[in-house]
Amino acid sequence: MTQDEQHLNLLAVFHYVVGGLTALFSCMFLFHVVMGIAMLCGAFDGDEAPPRFMAWMFIVFPSLLVFAGWTLSGFMVATGRKIRKRTSYTFCLVVAGIECIVMPFGTVLGVFTLVVLSRESVKTLFAAERALQPPE
Repeated sequence: MTQDEQHLNLLAVFHYVVGGLTALFSCMFLFHVVMGIAMLCGAFDGDEAPPRFMAWMFIVFPSLLVFAGWTLSGFMVATGRKIRKRTSYTFCLVVAGIECIVMPFGTVLGVFTLVVLSRESVKTLFAAERALQPPE
């Protein structure tokens, strides 16, 4: 096994790990969604009850953040699979660039992935695997 293959296998494993961590940390916004639902159901009614639009803000925006986090997590795990199989070079590059916004682990993983994938020998590995694939 060459050094490039070892690096790609390590990157695949790290994509699984960081993808799982991203999904886990995305769940922290679910607390806000529950708070918003509680506001709508009247749990905070009283003399100074929050306005209904505030409850909807507590539901909509965190829900979007959870959905975005879970989507990015799915892309990270898919990238790990594609790196292990040496397929979809462009997809892996794009996701590695997007990973850089997830501080700190995604940034480190994204940069290392971009560095490894930019090597000519790694491009050759991906091209060789694509040549072995049957035409669709």
